[in-house]
Amino acid sequence: MKKLLIKNAEIITMNPDEDIVHGDLLIEGDRIVSVGPPVEAGEAERVINAAGRTVIPGFIQTHIHLCQTLFRGKADDLELMDWLRKRIWPLEAAHDEESIYTSAILGIGELIAGGSTTIVDMETVHHTNEAFEAIAKSGIRALSGKVMMDKGEDVPAGLQEKTADSVQESVDLLEKWNGHDGGRIRYAFAPRFVISCTEQLLIQVRNLAEQYNVFVHTHASENRGEIAIVERDTGMRNIVYLDHIGLAGKRLILAHCIWLSDEEKEIILRRGVHVSHCPGSNLKLASGIADVPHMLKMGINPGLGADGAPCNNNLDMFNEMRLAALIHKPANGPTAMDARRVFRMATIDGARAVGMEKEIGSLEAGKKADLAILNLNQFHSSPSFDVDPVSRIVYSAISTDVETTIINGRIVMEDRQMKTIDEKLVLHDADAAIKRLLRRTGIRP
Repeated sequence: MKKLLIKNAEIITMNPDEDIVHGDLLIEGDRIVSVGPPVEAGEAERVINAAGRTVIPGFIQTHIHLCQTLFRGKADDLELMDWLRKRIWPLEAAHDEESIYTSAILGIGELIAGGSTTIVDMETVHHTNEAFEAIAKSGIRALSGKVMMDKGEDVPAGLQEKTADSVQESVDLLEKWNGHDGGRIRYAFAPRFVISCTEQLLIQVRNLAEQYNVFVHTHASENRGEIAIVERDTGMRNIVYLDHIGLAGKRLILAHCIWLSDEEKEIILRRGVHVSHCPGSNLKLASGIADVPHMLKMGINPGLGADGAPCNNNLDMFNEMRLAALIHKPANGPTAMDARRVFRMATIDGARAVGMEKEIGSLEAGKKADLAILNLNQFHSSPSFDVDPVSRIVYSAISTDVETTIINGRIVMEDRQMKTIDEKLVLHDADAAIKRLLRRTGIRP
C-alpha cells in the first residue's frame, strides 16, 4: 500500500484529549499510521508540505439532500409546507436519471471543496441509483437512501408510491450499495417524515433496519404545522409516535428536532437516538431554533448538517458551525455553544451519529484517513498569534480556506483542484438540467 506523508502541519486531532500537535501525519492506504512524530520524507511515495497549514478531521454532515442541489435559489422565502408543496415536491417529481446524477455530483463537489468528507444523505423517490453512482465516482463517504413516501396531501403523482413498491426498491438499493468500496458507502432507510408514510411502511422499515443492521434517517418536529398533522393523524407527537411503533433507537437519525416536548427529549436520550442540528435551514425556513444546549446538557448527541441547497442555499459546514455557535447565545449566554463544542459536533459527534466514531471523526493512528488541509493565513483569519486554532476555524474560517481534501486515503481535491469531479462539465450540466426541470414543472421562481 502506498504511503502519503503530510509534513510540518498544525494538526487538530479531536482525539479524546483534543490534542493539537505540530508535526507530521502519515497515511498508508486508507488508514492513518501516525500523528505528530517526525517522519522521514523518504518513507512515503508522496509528500505534502503543510508548513503554515492546519489539518483537521473531515467534516461529517448528518443531514443532506443531494437530489435538491439543482433547486438552489428556486424556493426562497417560504415556510416548510409551502416550500415542499409549491416548489420542492414538484421539482423532485420532475427529476430524471441524468438530473439526479447532476444534482448529486454538484452537491458533492461543493461538500468536498468545503472539507466535508462524510454525509448522511436523503434522496427522492425515484432514480436513487444515479445518486449512488455519483457518490461512488466522487470518493465521498456516505450513508444514503431512497426517500419513502406512500401517503400525504398535495403530493405530486410522480412522488406517490405504493407501500410494497417503496419497500422493495429500497431493499434492492440496499443490497446493491450497502458496504460498497469497503464500507465507504452504506445504505439507510429514508422515510421522509411521519406525514408522508403509513404506519405499515414505518413498521416494515423498523423490521428491515433491524434485519440488515442499517440506519434509518428521517425528519422530525421541524415545523409546528407538521407536528399538528402528525397529532391529527396519530394522536401523538412525532417522537412519541416513533417510539410507540418501535423506531426510536440507536440506529435512528432525526433531522431538525426543533419543537420537542420534555417527554420527547427523554425518549431521544433513553433510546440513544441521534439528532442532526441544521441551523441554516431552520433559520431560512423560519422553522425555529432547536434547543441544542439543553440537549447537550441532557447527554443527547447532536451532529450538524446543512440540509438541502434550496433551504440553506449552501452546503458549507463552516457556515453551519458559525451559526450553531451564535444563534444559541442570546437565550443561553455566551458560553452556551463554545467553539470547541461546535467543532466536536462537526467531527467526532457526527461520527458517533453514524456509528463510526472508531473509524472517523478524529485524526488518530488506525483510523480512516478522512481529513482536510486548511490555509488560515488569510486577511479574514489573521492574526494567528495566541488564538485558539479551533476558535479561529469556527468563527473566522470560510470554506475556500480548504486547500486539500482527503477521503479514505485518496486525495479528492488538491490546491482547490477537484481530482474526481470535472468541475466545468458539472457546472454546465447543472444549468441544462435545472432548465429542463423548470420547463416540466412550469415553476417560475
